[in-house]
Amino acid sequence: MNPARRCSALLSQLCAPSRGGTAARGPLSQAAGSTRCCHSAVSGGEGGLKRTCPQLKPSRASNTGAASVCPMGGSSSSRLFGTLAQSLNSAPLAQPEAYPEENPDQDPEELLRECEEVLQRRPARPHRNLVYPSSMAPRHKHNSSIRIMQWNILAQALGEGKDGFIRCPLDALNWEERKYLILEEILTHSPDILCLQEVDHYYDTFQPIMASLGYQGSFLAKPWSPCLDVEQNNGPDGCALFYRRSRFSLQATAHLRLSAMMLPTNQVAIVQTLSCRATGRRLCVAVTHLKARSGWERLRSVQGADLLQSLRSITSQGGPSSPEEGAGPVPLVVCGDFNAEPSEDVYRRFSSSTLRLDSAYKMLSSDGQTEPAYTSWKIRPSGESCSTLDYIWYTHDALSVDCLLDIPTEEQIGPDRLPSYHYPSDHLSLLCDLSFREGPHMLM
Repeated sequence: MNPARRCSALLSQLCAPSRGGTAARGPLSQAAGSTRCCHSAVSGGEGGLKRTCPQLKPSRASNTGAASVCPMGGSSSSRLFGTLAQSLNSAPLAQPEAYPEENPDQDPEELLRECEEVLQRRPARPHRNLVYPSSMAPRHKHNSSIRIMQWNILAQALGEGKDGFIRCPLDALNWEERKYLILEEILTHSPDILCLQEVDHYYDTFQPIMASLGYQGSFLAKPWSPCLDVEQNNGPDGCALFYRRSRFSLQATAHLRLSAMMLPTNQVAIVQTLSCRATGRRLCVAVTHLKARSGWERLRSVQGADLLQSLRSITSQGGPSSPEEGAGPVPLVVCGDFNAEPSEDVYRRFSSSTLRLDSAYKMLSSDGQTEPAYTSWKIRPSGESCSTLDYIWYTHDALSVDCLLDIPTEEQIGPDRLPSYHYPSDHLSLLCDLSFREGPHMLM
């Protein structure tokens, strides 16, 4: 079956009720045998970080010329939602959480091969390794790690209509191929929890696709999304949070509109309390996107303070759900595009919070105290911007970092920076595996 027909068949299946079995996360980067990007394993030892690069199997994708591309859903429903959001801009619209609890019926490896076929004409994504810190805290013998992915995927309307990436060809931003690059990145790493920003194709693309793969999703749009200023937009952009249904059950959800000095702003956050089905332990996960642009540092700081206050209230109310957890608040993970360098006050607020948060990506540095040099690198008419803006924060005395996806080098990114034909966003995805730390009574 050619790619266009298979994709059309896939979308037909996604829109129909599913009755398949549950799916667990697998090592798709090796099982699917992608030739577009080689993913390496990196192990820790006494001397620090050691790297190994296993050979991957040849791709089973067809090489019979350029693949046809079919649309992954229409845009009418999202445009209707955008109109509503624009007219009711006094507050973000609350979205229903009760999507049908259908069982996944889509094979992730088949879908990954679909992406490879469609993207044959594009170069491979930047090569990235999984890095394992040399020192890891002890884990519960029945507890496997939880894979978290954080990513600002670049709203389609902004990429094509407002952001002005002068070194990125407009054709590289074509949604009919760029969405496959985004999906390929997600499928390759197969996260248990996925936190996204600048999502403007939630209902026609990400929600049905991720539901078919066994995820439950939640979306919250910005009250005044800049996407709505772009002609032929697909609705407002916002934050999305997905979790794997086979791994977690949902305990509570909060949709927040961040405030500054008691006034509502245009930035939002989703907070969900999840229960691990295997252990019964709870985890609170938040996704947010703070105000962009220089000159707004004070507003970002106040937005961060408002979010921290909400998180303190939510995590303290959760309470322990199993004897292993002991007393105290629910462990917390906060993912987001903070639009703030580590030198900004909002970063200091999070790192010094009473919630005992630490930034996972500091573990990539030799001293464990330094953020990556960049998580976003773009060229606009105003000049080149190379910045660290994206973070995965975690409760450091309740959770430990097992591994992280490293940051591509300048050479791998290329002289035209991001986005590009080989990478779909102006922000790099961040990914780490986290584990619950043992309680003191469990270590005796």
